[in-house]
Amino acid sequence: MNLLMCPVCRKALKLTDRTWRCESNHSYDIAKQGYVNLHVVQHKHSKNPGDTPESVQARRAFLSAGFYEPLQQAVVKKIQELRTENLLDIGCGEGYYTNAMQAEVMQCVGVDIAKNAVQVAAKLNKDVAWIVGTGATLPVLDESIDLCTSLFSPIPKEEILRVLKPNAYLMVVTPATEHLYAMREALFEEVKPHESHKFVEQLADSFELVEETVVDAPFVLAQQDLKNLIAMTPYAYKAKPERRQALEQLEQLELKAQFQIYVFKKK
Repeated sequence: MNLLMCPVCRKALKLTDRTWRCESNHSYDIAKQGYVNLHVVQHKHSKNPGDTPESVQARRAFLSAGFYEPLQQAVVKKIQELRTENLLDIGCGEGYYTNAMQAEVMQCVGVDIAKNAVQVAAKLNKDVAWIVGTGATLPVLDESIDLCTSLFSPIPKEEILRVLKPNAYLMVVTPATEHLYAMREALFEEVKPHESHKFVEQLADSFELVEETVVDAPFVLAQQDLKNLIAMTPYAYKAKPERRQALEQLEQLELKAQFQIYVFKKK
């Protein structure tokens, strides 16, 4: 069953050869890397939105080394428990989590606004429908999705409500209170705990919180892994350059990642 929607006229897209086309004759070719660009120019606010190529490559290198595997496995376990047929991963990035999710469902769509991230993701797994698109207009049909996931990504609430089936699920992953605390202490003069619970309050009128879990992942980073971690986070451009440089000169650093997983059910 097709899940994709034309971002211009909002009608269903059908695949013929390597082109997605709607009945209004809007067409979108599958790129040679295996993704389709459904982020139309009228929805763009900048030429190259989303993560930079440097950030994408740093994230690919860091995640490939397995430091966040405890989170990946926890997310996969939750998907197994929910027994859903399809899922939409919002903000899929370079595909580390989406790739693992795909094995647990019949249909998997990964969407991200950063074209360079989706190009990297598309090389990972040909069974995922990789889409360049925006959360402001998710390129999937109304009430077609069993599970939406958003890992460290925006949560376009109204669009998620539109695409989810009745009583379907939303999984949100966000940094927990102690996430990378030692690194943030080194980068910033004042460190505020992450307020992960704010998502629960924002979603309370439309979603029921059915489960919440905290996942800890302690590790020791060598210098290059530490540089990759800094480069893939927003801290890279928020920290003062001299603090970042001092941190990057360390030969190793002991850290703990801490993740908050929320599972919501659409009311």
